[in-house]
Amino acid sequence: MEGDGIRLQVFLARAGICSRRAAEEMIGQGRVTVNGLEVRERGTKVLPDDRVLLDGRPLETERRLLYLALNKPPGYICSSLDPQGRPRALDLLPAVPERLYGVGRLDFLSSGLIFFTNDGDFAAKLGHPSAGIEKEYFVEATGHVPDELIEAFLRGIELEGEFLKAKSVTRLQSRSVGIVLVEGKNREIRRVFSRFRLHPLHLRRIRIGPVRIGNLAQGESRPLEETERELLLGKGEIPQTELPAGKFPEGNAENRKESRKKPRKELTW
Repeated sequence: MEGDGIRLQVFLARAGICSRRAAEEMIGQGRVTVNGLEVRERGTKVLPDDRVLLDGRPLETERRLLYLALNKPPGYICSSLDPQGRPRALDLLPAVPERLYGVGRLDFLSSGLIFFTNDGDFAAKLGHPSAGIEKEYFVEATGHVPDELIEAFLRGIELEGEFLKAKSVTRLQSRSVGIVLVEGKNREIRRVFSRFRLHPLHLRRIRIGPVRIGNLAQGESRPLEETERELLLGKGEIPQTELPAGKFPEGNAENRKESRKKPRKELTW
């Protein structure tokens, strides 16, 4: 921590609690105390010896910031808590003392690339629509994907009060397409396919911005490289890619295998 202290909202973000913007709201709500005193001034600075509590729980800044890319198998939930007790993607990550949380959405039945971090600012920037980060998917449907679906998705479809629109849709085979989204609404691809009475048999995210899933096996994770993080934060040019027609994306054969939960392992980097 800097010698003259850091702003309270920065402290909360570095503690892996939330983004700085969300931290400012928590401070304004009077949920944070410093050395036993309620603090509502967002610019308040805290020193290394200060005792900071959120909702009565003591906080410490994280010893390190972690950024992990996980190839999530289908049948795992990305949230930290689930009332139904379903398997968590978090349990596939290396065992670390830091509190990690997912960046963005990837539903229970879908598989593929998702990031986990304890950096609140990083997560907030990537999750904001203004970031304009592309997400690329491979989708194999239960039946023929009609041209009408592709054309409608490219034009944009109004469903349940939301406007759903793909940046690009590339036909691969009769029943499979590659789709690139930018903003990405909740279960967007599944909802569009359902509108045309289709169901994604396999829905796999293969790219987020410049980061591709490559040869990362289902259930495995790796650290994001510094250059990848910089590109994700808009400090470089993100490559434009598309799937070759008639071919499956990297590692797609794994989609047809039943994934098994693997034991957590210690970080080695």
